[in-house]
Amino acid sequence: MRYTLILITFLMSFSPFVAAQNEPQNRPALTEAEQQQGLDKLQEPMYKPLLERYILDELKAVRQDQQKLREDVTKQVAHTQLDTADRALTYTTDTINNVFFIITITASILVLVGWNSLRDVKNKVEDIVNTRVSAITKEYEERLKVLEEKLRERSEEILLNQQKISITNEVHSLWMRANLESDVANKIEIFDEILKRKPEDVEAIAYKADALLEINETGEAIELCNQALEIDSDYGYAYWQRACAYALLHKHADAMADIRMALEYSPNLRNELLHESAFASLHDNDSFNSLLNESA
Repeated sequence: MRYTLILITFLMSFSPFVAAQNEPQNRPALTEAEQQQGLDKLQEPMYKPLLERYILDELKAVRQDQQKLREDVTKQVAHTQLDTADRALTYTTDTINNVFFIITITASILVLVGWNSLRDVKNKVEDIVNTRVSAITKEYEERLKVLEEKLRERSEEILLNQQKISITNEVHSLWMRANLESDVANKIEIFDEILKRKPEDVEAIAYKADALLEINETGEAIELCNQALEIDSDYGYAYWQRACAYALLHKHADAMADIRMALEYSPNLRNELLHESAFASLHDNDSFNSLLNESA
């Protein structure tokens, strides 16, 4: 703000002089009266030496301040650059020292462990990795084999269950046919079909023996009853059918023994003692009558 005021004052002081210089040279000379009248009109002097000196001093001071400011800025920039270069040099030196320190430690460790080169390190690492990978691979192969075995067993079990379900459905259908069949020969054929699908079905064996007794095939009926009891010695109806066969053959002692076994394993057969036609020859037997009395 101070410099602006000085500049304005300087321009105002020199403006009359500049105007006088710009006037044309061929202007006619003034008379003394006109000159005196012009001097009377002047309110300020045209020449102010003190003001000019002040302005010149101020301009000089401004130039000196600018020069000093430039020197200060140059010094500050130089110091900053030197500081940055010093930091970069220090960082580089520290980094190089750390790298050499790490290399020295690594080399010392390699010497202590017994590895003489990076190739030995590489080979050792490869051996360790291969060993570990082989162990993991073997472990997962064993797990995969176990899983495959379980899946195979499960698949076989599912197939077996499906076959059992299919056979069960077929056997159930054959039993329904046997219950509706009145011809003994056809019943025997149906029981044979059941036994083809379930050879160890003791119930089918016993009922086939019953059908054989109806056509007086007592010997074959006894063989079937023996076969059923070999499969299941606790099946009471097989004892019952064999007792019927023995009674028809008049082997009363054997018949009574099988009747007792049948009643032991199947007490509900006690109600059939009087109604079984095959036991007609036992009605005069004391042991048989004792069983009847016990039932009563």
